[in-house]
Amino acid sequence: MPHHVRSLVLDQVGSTNAEAFALAKGGEAGPLWVMARRQTQGRGRSGRQWRSEPGNLYASLLTTLTCPPTAVHQLSLLAGVAVIDAIGAAAAGAAIPGLRLKWPNDVLIDHAKCAGILPESHSSASGPAIVAVIGIGINLASHPDDLGRAATNLAAHGVWVEPEAMLERLAGAIERWLGIWDSGIGFAAVRQAWRARGGPSGETLKVDTGREQIVGAFVDLADDGALIMCDSSGRQRRLTYGEVTIERTGERG
Repeated sequence: MPHHVRSLVLDQVGSTNAEAFALAKGGEAGPLWVMARRQTQGRGRSGRQWRSEPGNLYASLLTTLTCPPTAVHQLSLLAGVAVIDAIGAAAAGAAIPGLRLKWPNDVLIDHAKCAGILPESHSSASGPAIVAVIGIGINLASHPDDLGRAATNLAAHGVWVEPEAMLERLAGAIERWLGIWDSGIGFAAVRQAWRARGGPSGETLKVDTGREQIVGAFVDLADDGALIMCDSSGRQRRLTYGEVTIERTGERG
C-alpha cells in the first residue's frame, strides 16, 4: 500500500462506494481504500446489482481531487488501466491471453467480464474540490453465472490471489496512474495506455445510448476519453455514454 494511503477492511457492507461516501460526509478526505469481504448491495453501472460473494475483491478508493469537473469521467479509463496492471502484477508477469479493456469501464478475459469499475463523485461541501470514489470489483476466485453475459475469474486462468494482496497491487497501480493523470493534465498518457490495453480499431461494436442503438466500427478514443466510432452509414460518432456490446462475441456489459 502506498505510504500515505490508508485502508479500511470490513467483513460486510451494503456497498463500498456508499460506505466511502458516508465516511466523506463525516469529514474523511482520503486517500482511503474501503474494502469489504462481502457486499450485500453491490452496484454496477446503470444501477445494476453486482453479486459480491466472499473471495473476490470489492474495494473503493475515496479521494479528494482538484480537477475540472469535466475530467472526472476519465477516472473510469484510468482505473481500467490500473486494474490491468494490477492483474499483471498478480500474475507475476505471466501473460493472460485475452486480457483487455472495454470502453468505458470493464475488464475482460477472452471476452468474458472479470472486473468492473464504478466511479462516482460530488462537489465538496468545504470548497471547490471534488470528492471522488472509484469502486472496483475484481472476480478473483469466482464469478456470477446469471449476468446474461459471459463472466470469468482470475483463478480460472491460473492466477490465484487473495483480496488483500490484490488490493495492495491495485492501490499501487491506481496511485501511479493518478500521478500520471495529474488532475487531467496528463490524460494523454492515460489515453495511450488505455488504447494499448483496449480493443483494436475496426472492432465491431453496438452501443445502446438509451435513445438509440448504434452499430459500427471502433475508431479511437477522443482526446478527452469519449468513444469515437464510425456507424453503419459511414458517419463518425462521438459518444460519452452507452452500453457497449462487442458484436462478434455477443458480450455485453
